[in-house]
Amino acid sequence: MQQSVFDLMQDLGHEQLVFCHDPHSNLNAIIGIHDTTLGPALGGTRLWNYNSHEEAIIDVLRLSRGMTFKAAISDLNLGGGKAVIIADPAMKTESLWRRYGKFVNSLNGKYITAEDVNTSARDMEYIALETTHVTGVPHYMGGSGDPSPFTAYGVYVGMKAAAKKAYGNDSLNGKKIVVQGVGHVGQYLVGHLVQEGALVSITDIDEKKLKQTVDKHPGVKVIKNNEIFDTDMDIYAPCALGATVDSNSISKLKAKIIAGAANNQLAVEDEHGSLLIEKGILYAPDFLINAGGLINVSAELDGYNEERVRGNVEKIYNRTLEIFALSETENIHTQAAAIKIAEKRLRDIANVKAKL
Repeated sequence: MQQSVFDLMQDLGHEQLVFCHDPHSNLNAIIGIHDTTLGPALGGTRLWNYNSHEEAIIDVLRLSRGMTFKAAISDLNLGGGKAVIIADPAMKTESLWRRYGKFVNSLNGKYITAEDVNTSARDMEYIALETTHVTGVPHYMGGSGDPSPFTAYGVYVGMKAAAKKAYGNDSLNGKKIVVQGVGHVGQYLVGHLVQEGALVSITDIDEKKLKQTVDKHPGVKVIKNNEIFDTDMDIYAPCALGATVDSNSISKLKAKIIAGAANNQLAVEDEHGSLLIEKGILYAPDFLINAGGLINVSAELDGYNEERVRGNVEKIYNRTLEIFALSETENIHTQAAAIKIAEKRLRDIANVKAKL
């Protein structure tokens, strides 16, 4: 890590970074709180076997920043936060989750956690034994359960908006779509695409997930990870980890649209956002179209209503078109346009609070 932690926090605008360690449960966690202008920071906890502590720090900083923009652009009264636990996903235990819950509780509501990569509603149930600052708990506990269906639905409507812009209509029927990563979100997204008649290819590092998806949707085609950017496609949907859209992949990519569920898809925002415009590839900003899960779990905070959640997720369609229009008008890439809208809301509300 070339920069110090404080330099990174300052560059990205973070308020707080919390390191959590407990030798008895083998817990090593980092909680990133980016911005609480709009409200408490809500964001999931990711369980991943990082190669280094530095890699985990950079990931939690980037992810928590994205959550600030995600909440702001979705008109939620929430700030941006995220957490990572450095561990083998196969080694998670009740004691790890409960000890982590105590750390979350020690922040007194400034950070509210939820599900993310390699975590589940069951894990949130363990956390809930130690803190009330958790969402996405199972239905039988009064929660909204797995947010993946709503994340996938938001990506789906955002993808349709991108098709409307690129092709003149939003039908995905007959479109060749590659979904990279078929975990919970990816599998639900594949379901929407297959139902509409898209020609879907999938890839994942986990053979079990590939088999599960093919069993559910026998018509999908499996391709190898190293074949993704050589595959003929209309739409690329990254739904695994971030930073897959870089100079190398853009130079090879045959898609006209990128629209997926992964966070931080652009390896370097300004560089690769601009490069996509040069190549004529339309990018649906990740933190906008993957906001469905956040919209869903946030609804638990003031009385969960699934119909209202679905209606709010569907607003992603028009907001995506709005961002495409701003991108054209101001001659900026689409990620920059989305950030501009999010930052304007943050400034406006900060000014309101300053005058109270």
